[in-house]
Amino acid sequence: GNVMMWGCMLWDGVGYATRIEGKMDAELYTSILEDELQQSVEYYDKSPTDMVFQQDNDPKHKSARATKWLDESGFTIMKWPAQSPDLSPIEHLWNYLKRRLDEYEIPPSSQNELWQRCEEEWEKIPKEVCQNLIESMPKRVAAVLKAKGGHTKY
Repeated sequence: GNVMMWGCMLWDGVGYATRIEGKMDAELYTSILEDELQQSVEYYDKSPTDMVFQQDNDPKHKSARATKWLDESGFTIMKWPAQSPDLSPIEHLWNYLKRRLDEYEIPPSSQNELWQRCEEEWEKIPKEVCQNLIESMPKRVAAVLKAKGGHTKY
């Protein structure tokens, strides 16, 4: 089985994560920004003005509702090219989490058990993993430019 979750990362470590039940739309996404993102920023004693928020061009991310909330909350949004998974550090964080989950000898017996494992492993992610991913951004951008938008090792 699988579960869908939203999570974020900051230089100081992973932020709050939440399980997504059903389909995420602009209203749910904005609610997550208001709750989990804002709590993550506060947990690390940061301000939206201390950071650049990165997300892809998914329609719910670019919705008027989410854009308005981010703007009114003081976040600077990184301009993000279309079709650029090679640049997304959060995708590599999801892979890191999946590798940790694959280390369990016994598969989860339910969706709830899988979610519990996700939460436990998410909380264990060292801040250095986040820092390494963030620090790799200039190399990622250079690799994509060199490949003229094509596939890279990232």
